[in-house]
Amino acid sequence: MSEAISRTATKRTAESQDGRTSLPLTTLHKVEADGVQVFYRAAGEANAPAVLLLHGFPTSSFMFRELIPRLANDYRVIAPDLPGFGFTEVPIERKYSYTFDRLALTVEAFTQALKIDRYAIYVFDYGAPTGFRLAMAHPERLTAIVSQNGNAYEEGLGDAWGPIRKYWSEPTAENRDILRRSVLTLEGTRWQYTHGVTDPERVPPESYTLDTAGKQRDSTRSVFGLRIECETVSEIPGIFPEVEAAFACDLGQK
Repeated sequence: MSEAISRTATKRTAESQDGRTSLPLTTLHKVEADGVQVFYRAAGEANAPAVLLLHGFPTSSFMFRELIPRLANDYRVIAPDLPGFGFTEVPIERKYSYTFDRLALTVEAFTQALKIDRYAIYVFDYGAPTGFRLAMAHPERLTAIVSQNGNAYEEGLGDAWGPIRKYWSEPTAENRDILRRSVLTLEGTRWQYTHGVTDPERVPPESYTLDTAGKQRDSTRSVFGLRIECETVSEIPGIFPEVEAAFACDLGQK
């Protein structure tokens, strides 16, 4: 597999005018993996312990833009855009299957393309069912799991999942359209950022605005987003027993 790199910096760190070292700079890359052009952000030394950041819906590696440099003094930090999100490109002829099983296989191919065989995973939202599949398939490769709202139990599917659960039980065009209008809109995306926040005005508007633009970048992107949100998530409860069992036995390492 070949890697095409677009660098934003050539040095690990930058110096400020007073000579003090600032945060490491993040570089932008693309690499072919599993027939997909995976866009990713990276920082840190190549020989440092690796940390893989897996984002959720409806965002991309952009959500980690402030975390990446803060980890990069101690780790090799890598944050890919999952297929269907951000700047990762899936050729139409690839006939990609948007399931968590496939996402996990693509991420596994991505780590192989970068020659990373040991890493920690930091999972958020959709990154969790993707990352947990990696962990169960290859527990020997995992050094740690860090979860930020990464659900592993059915109890974690709260009231907000009501409309999606209804679509699962009644996959009608009407219920699908309700989700399309509530999930794949600017207001629907903004809600995911601001719901439960004490002062929603403090949430930077570029976050949910850029996510919305990414989902609507072309005519197929919205279909992909709806496919992932409405149908792929129906796979989530099915993996819970396996994840719970893996947690119970320390991912098979005991």
